Amino acid sequence: MATVSLPNLGKMINDISEGHNLPPSAVKIALQEALLKGYERYRRSQTLDRDQFDDDYFDNFEVQLDLEEEGFMVLATKEIVESVSNSDHQIGLKEVKEVAEEAELGDTVVIDVTPQQKDFGRMAAIQTKQVLMQKLRDQERKMIQEEFQELEETVLQARVVRFERQSVIMAVTSGYGRPEVEAELPIKEQLPNDNYRANAAFRVYLKKVRDGVGKGPQLIVSRASAGLVAYLFENEVPEIQDEVVRIVAIAREANPPSRHVGSRTKLAVDTLDRDIDPVGSCIGARGSRIQAVVNELRGEKIDVIRWSPDPEIYIKNALSPAQINRVVLMDTEERHAQVIVPGNQLSLAIGKDGQNVRLSAHLTGWKLDIKEAGKQEEEAEIVEEFSPDSEATVEALGSE
Repeated sequence: MATVSLPNLGKMINDISEGHNLPPSAVKIALQEALLKGYERYRRSQTLDRDQFDDDYFDNFEVQLDLEEEGFMVLATKEIVESVSNSDHQIGLKEVKEVAEEAELGDTVVIDVTPQQKDFGRMAAIQTKQVLMQKLRDQERKMIQEEFQELEETVLQARVVRFERQSVIMAVTSGYGRPEVEAELPIKEQLPNDNYRANAAFRVYLKKVRDGVGKGPQLIVSRASAGLVAYLFENEVPEIQDEVVRIVAIAREANPPSRHVGSRTKLAVDTLDRDIDPVGSCIGARGSRIQAVVNELRGEKIDVIRWSPDPEIYIKNALSPAQINRVVLMDTEERHAQVIVPGNQLSLAIGKDGQNVRLSAHLTGWKLDIKEAGKQEEEAEIVEEFSPDSEATVEALGSE
């Protein structure tokens, strides 16, 4: 079989493999696909009838690399027919029988259609180079997708590389000695108190691995996700790691609607072990465990409360640190509750710009009306703003 020469083919594949952090097999696939596109360009240049080449015209062609000969061949799979109407897809029975007596109509044969070196042409070579770069990018994105797909919703180590518009571009690694890849931290996933200076290290939550071959990083990471808080507590609290204490739900407001309000999280925990205090386990001796989480989140306020199957108790706990007189379940199907609080606890129950009751509604899944005790006509009501479907990050980590 004839070959089109590619000097130092083996070395070229190894160099590209190292430069793009791809296995040689992936580079070979990209090179074969690029050379086939170059061959298509060569074939199209041979005729003025461009309409004969539809999208799948070259599906029966393939490129084979020959590392020993340092070149490539183009092969076409053709059907054996009596009368040839398209020589790219068909071959005559009489012609085949000259070399293979056992051939029959309807069989297929593989034919060497490699062009001469000089015929392949400069334009085809340029096309091959352009397509190769695109195919290599596609292979890189495919490798990243396969490598990180199973790591979605986990926490990775990251460092700041550069800034693009309002996004921070970070370098992350999946571990096991793999090279770093880029990830995007959009502005809505950033924390207001983080200092994203060059090479600063952070722990980030892998929120999504993008599909497709669009421009920009495939990995979307977050510092604002409730999943990051869950990971940090799991990392600090052995009882959570041992599944003695479980995180039932998290409501987080990492980027509050008002700039005058700081980031805050409410965490509901529970245990089946009567000898264990789940809230105390998360706080730690002298607050050491929760302080480690607060430090990682740059001073974010965190309320750890005890989950209860009784919604009245659960709502009271969720509105902590405010003291609650009573909770009236107005509509259990619609999950609508009225909360009666002393006058001196009203502002604390609502929180600055409504943050405390808003997070409590998210955490419990109940729409909460806050009313001051003793007032009948002039009641302070919080209804729509503090329903579970208002904007805040919520993550249910258990089902009851």
